[in-house]
Formats: sequence, C-alpha cells, structure tokens
Amino acid sequence: MEHLNKSCTGASRRWLWLLVVVIWFGNIEYRKLIEPDEGRYAEIPREMAVSGDWVTPRLNNLKYFEKPPLQYWATATAYIVFGEHQWTSRLWTALTGFAGLLLVWFAGTRLFGREAGCYAALLLCSSLLYALMGHINTLDMGVTFFITLGIVALLLAQRDGADASTRRNWMWLAWVTLGLAVLSKGLMGLVLPGAALVIYSILQRDIGLWKRMNLVTGLLLCLLVTAPWFYLVMKANPEFFQRFFIYEHYTRFTTKEHGRYQPWYYFIPILLIGMLPWTILMFEALLRTWKGSHARVGKSFNPERFLLVWVVFIYVFFSMSGSKLPPYLLPMFPALALLMGKQLAEMNEHRLFWLIAPILPVVALALGFAPFTARLADTPQQVQIYGEYSVWLTAAALVWLLGMVTALVLLRRRNKPVAVLVLALSSLLAAQIGTSGYNTIAKERSAYIIAEAIRPYVKAEVPLYSVGNYEQTLPFYLKRTFTLVQYQDEMAFGIMQEPQRWIPDIASFAKVWQAQPAALAIMQVYMYSQLKQQGLAMKIIYEDTQHIVVSKP
Repeated sequence: MEHLNKSCTGASRRWLWLLVVVIWFGNIEYRKLIEPDEGRYAEIPREMAVSGDWVTPRLNNLKYFEKPPLQYWATATAYIVFGEHQWTSRLWTALTGFAGLLLVWFAGTRLFGREAGCYAALLLCSSLLYALMGHINTLDMGVTFFITLGIVALLLAQRDGADASTRRNWMWLAWVTLGLAVLSKGLMGLVLPGAALVIYSILQRDIGLWKRMNLVTGLLLCLLVTAPWFYLVMKANPEFFQRFFIYEHYTRFTTKEHGRYQPWYYFIPILLIGMLPWTILMFEALLRTWKGSHARVGKSFNPERFLLVWVVFIYVFFSMSGSKLPPYLLPMFPALALLMGKQLAEMNEHRLFWLIAPILPVVALALGFAPFTARLADTPQQVQIYGEYSVWLTAAALVWLLGMVTALVLLRRRNKPVAVLVLALSSLLAAQIGTSGYNTIAKERSAYIIAEAIRPYVKAEVPLYSVGNYEQTLPFYLKRTFTLVQYQDEMAFGIMQEPQRWIPDIASFAKVWQAQPAALAIMQVYMYSQLKQQGLAMKIIYEDTQHIVVSKP
C-alpha cells in the first residue's frame, strides 16, 4: 500500500494524470466522424448553433425529440468558442468520460481509502467498453457521468458520522446532478437511481434512509434544473409530450419498434468483453462484495451493497428491455470500478496474478487473428481497408499483450501497484490505437470523402436533395442540410410535423428537379438507375461503390 500511496501523491501523481490525459484526449480530432451516431450528435448541435434556437433540437432541419438537449448545448457552445471540428463534436463525451475517472478516484478515496481510489480510476480508464465509449460521440458517457456523480454524492451524504449540514449539501448535489442526467438522456437519469435505491432500502431493511434524502428540497432543485427546458420546449412544440415521454420512454423500451431487439443474453458477451482485462477480477469483486455485505444488513448505510444493487439492477433492467445497444451498460462501469478498486486494495499479488493470467490467452488470440482481419471483407474495397485496419489492430493487441506479460512478471515479483499501473495504461493505449485505426474504415462509414469531392459544387443558393437515404455525417462536413426524398426513418416524426420540408416520392421529386435551374442530389448507386429510367437529366459529379452525386446539367 505504501508504494501506491506514494505514486498517487505529489509529483508522481501529477505526471501519471498528465500521461492519462495525453492518451485519453490524443485522438479525438484524428478520426473522421462515423455514422450514424457521431454524425447525428455532431449535426444537431451544429444546427442549434447556426439557428440560434436552443429550445427545439433539429436534425436535418426537422424536429428531433428523441433526446434532451444538455449535450447539444455543450457541443454547440464548443462550436461557437472553438469552431466546428471533429474534436469539438467529441469534446463533451471525452470530457465527461475523463471526469468520470476523477470522480471514481475521489469517491474511492473518500469511501474506501486512497489506494482503492487510485486503483478504481486505473481500472475504469482501462476497461475496454468505457475506454472506447469515452471517444465515440454518443449521449451515453454524459448521462453515465451525471448519474455516477449523483450516486457518489448520495454515498458520501449517507456515510457514518456525516453531520446534518454535510449530508444536506451532498444530497442537494445529488439531486442537481440527477437533474442534469435527465437533461442528458431523459427520465432514466432519475428513475433508474430511484428504483435502485428502493431495492436497496428493502434488501437492507433501511426504510429510514428516505428520511435522510432531503426529498422536498431535493425534488425542487431537480425541477429547477429540468423544468425550464421542458416548459419551453412543450410551449413551442405541443407535440413534444407524447413523442418524448410516451414514445421514447415507454414504447421503445417495451416493444421491438426500434429494431434493436436482442435476446436476454445479449449483454453477456458485451459485459465480458467490455470489462477486459479485468473481467475475472470483476466477478471476484462482485462475489466478495455480496458475501461481505450481509454482515451489515439493518445497520448503517452500506455503500458497497448499494453499488452492488446498482450494478445488478442496471444489468437486469436493460436485459429485460425491448431495446438493447452495447453502451446501455455503461452506467455499471464506474460502480464496478469502485467495488473492484476496494477489493484490489485488499488483495495480495498471488491472488491478482491468477485473476489476470487467464486473460493472457485471450489477448494472444486477438494478436493471432488481427493480421487476418481482411478475411472478413465482402468487397474488394473492404479487402483493402480491412487490411489497413489489421495493422492497427495488430499493434493494439501487441501493446496489450506486452503490458499484460509485464504486469504478470511484476506480480510474481510482488509489485502489485506498478503491475496494475502498467496493465491499465497499456490497455488504455491499446484501446486508443484500435480506435484510431478505425479511421481506415471511415472510407465506408463516413461521408467526408464525398464532402471534399463535391464541395466546389455546393452553393448557398443551390438546393441539395438526399434521395432514398440520408448520410448522417455529410451535413456536418458540408455545413448544409438536405431535402429528403422518399426517405424518413428516424426523421419520420419531424416530417409528420413539417411535411413541407420533404418530398414523399420519386414522381414528385422529378417535377421539382426539372423545375430547378440548378440542384444537387446524393443517392445510392441503385437509385441512380431508377431515376435514369424516369428520364431525369443528371450529370454525375461524384461516384464510388455506394453513392452517386449528381448535378442538374
């Protein structure tokens, strides 16, 4: 413990955090935006900043009420201050992800000791799913941070020996941050922690906990954070209530309407792979926490048991949901890191060795398969780009393998702190190398090449049409929206509210196209043949294996 305490204080700690900062933020500009999520969540804030309407989110100039606006506001602000770049579009995700590392370090130190806090931060930053999602522009990292901050504030408020003033201040912080979680991704930011707290109070037989929650003032603070936007958006858009509260919060979780239905066991491989290289340590920590928490039933607040309840509840809740995506498990990870950090601080080197060693063949297998990534290709273009990606994957697996071997050697020499540090940093670096390498796939998953090719033709007065599809990243790179033709998908609700903003079928489009003195249209290759058969006059200005862009001759 003494070695880790020294490494987590003073100059060594500052240098360690600086190294993590460099690795964590080093590639957020390097990669092109990938569709669909990165394009969508880069474009909505761009349109918000351009229009000046910070109340009604829009995607492709159509009302878009799937999610609340906090991340849109943060990203739009970054655009205004720093400009519209790939890194500013990802800045909120990267910042909240990194803030999560600081948060578990702080919480672990306060709750379980300095060594546990240091370990928790290292475990979290190097868990594969958390490291990856901290660098992909989705809404999941932001809501994870605010929910975790709310939970941490709750745990610190309910600690033994906390006076009334301290408890009140921490609880107020918890309520405020849960309000920010609601503004990040909806009612889940409040409902899920509340449900977990109900389960905990029943299992722990601690009904008195609710008397210490500052419910009245807390709910008022939460409403103060959330209510202004909900009031303004419903005042401007009466249709918002049904779409947001009914459809997004009930229909999508209880039905298969979004096409995201997966079997109940869908999250098993996601969790096993997402926790690498600490997967076995995770099970060890959960088992020990479950056994140890029984000794304190009915007594003072038990933070370990609440974290255990939270982890299990999140997993079960989303496994039962009709809509499943890998990032849904992300709110589990900070709590898992805290539990694992506590167990790791109490664990000897021999035990940790045997919890990490079984992962070594998995990493070695990844290194063996990485050079053959191109065999997954379906087209000649994929053979090339997958072959390029295999170089990055091989480098990532090699870094990961070297880090794991070094960590195991250090554990055999009874140097647990340095072993954990080496494995954590090598795992984070490997994840970043693999993420950066995905830029080679951007030729298929991003429209930046199309944008660069057609930019000379794009003029403010020339209308743009997207026929039969919508490339999510193209509006961001062109700084323009499109008129959709014979396409709705996730923008169906916005089209229903403002049908004049789209063209429903090819016959209608043909009339509009012929009447325009100048126009551009993007479509998939098969659609070009259909339009040719309609006799539309078109000049190809860009073509690849998937898309054709035409202008009015």
